[in-house]
Amino acid sequence: MALIDGKKIANEIYENLAKEVSELKEKHTLAPKLAVIMVGDNAASLSYIKQKRKACEKTGIEWVQFDYESDLTQLELLDKIEELNKDNSVHGILVQLPLPEHFEVPKVIRAIDPHKDVDGFTAYNLGKMFLDVGFEDLPPCTPAGVIKMLEYYDINPEGMDVTMVGSSNIVGKPLATMLLNRGATPTICHIKTKDLKKHTLNADLLCIAVGKAGLISEDMVKEGAVVIDIGVNRTDDGKLVGDCDFETIEKKASYITPVPGGAGPMTVACLMENTVKAAKRLNNIS
Repeated sequence: MALIDGKKIANEIYENLAKEVSELKEKHTLAPKLAVIMVGDNAASLSYIKQKRKACEKTGIEWVQFDYESDLTQLELLDKIEELNKDNSVHGILVQLPLPEHFEVPKVIRAIDPHKDVDGFTAYNLGKMFLDVGFEDLPPCTPAGVIKMLEYYDINPEGMDVTMVGSSNIVGKPLATMLLNRGATPTICHIKTKDLKKHTLNADLLCIAVGKAGLISEDMVKEGAVVIDIGVNRTDDGKLVGDCDFETIEKKASYITPVPGGAGPMTVACLMENTVKAAKRLNNIS
C-alpha cells in the first residue's frame, strides 16, 4: 500500500504558483485577486475560508473577503456578485457554500461570470468539460485535485473500471467526466443504487464522496484497488475521518488517500491554480 500525500503535492503546487504570481506581477503588473463572499457563520465554512486565505498568502494571490449576516437577501448577494463581475481587479469570485436556506444556490452560482468562476460550478465551465480534456479550463477544484494526485503518482486511469460513489455536481459527476475524458470506464453510484458492493468490488479505481463515515468497508474493495476517499466527517470525539474504513482498507489497496491530508489540501491548491489561470485568461496572457 502507498499513501497518496495530497498535502505534499499541494505544497509543491504552492511553490510553483508563488513563482508564477511573482512573474506576473513583475512582467505584466498583474496581481491575481480572489474575492470571497461569506454569508452567515457556518463553522465548517469559516474553517475552509481560513485555509483558502492561508493558501493565498503562500502564493502571493491577493485576497478580499466580504462577510454578511445570514439575513442578507438574495438580491443583495446577486448585486454584490455583479459588482465583482465588473471589477477588473478581481479575477476569481467564490461564494462560500453552504448558503442559508433562503438562498437559491443555482441562481447564485449562475450569476457569477464564468470567466471568474474559479470554483468551476457554473453550467458554462461544467458543460465545457464534457467536450474534451482540452476544454477543462476552470474545472471544479476537488475533481481537478484528484486528477493531479493520480498524475503525480503515475496512476493512469486509461482502461480502468472506475466506481464513483457520489453523484453531486461538485464532485461526483465532474470527476466521472474527467476520468472518462482520460479513457476510464466510470460507473456512478448514488443513494438509490441497488447493490453498492457489487459496483465497488468491480473498481480498479474507487472514488468516494458522500460524507458518511464508514460507508465503505474492507469487504467492498477489490485487492489492489486505488482508493480515493473524498469524504470528510467529524466523529463524536472531534476526529476527522473519510467515508472509508481506512485502517482495514489500507492493507488491501495499492494506493489510498488519507483523511485529512488527501483530497482536502488538493482542493484548495487547485482553487489557487484556477485563480491564476483565470487572471491570465482575462488579461490575454498565455
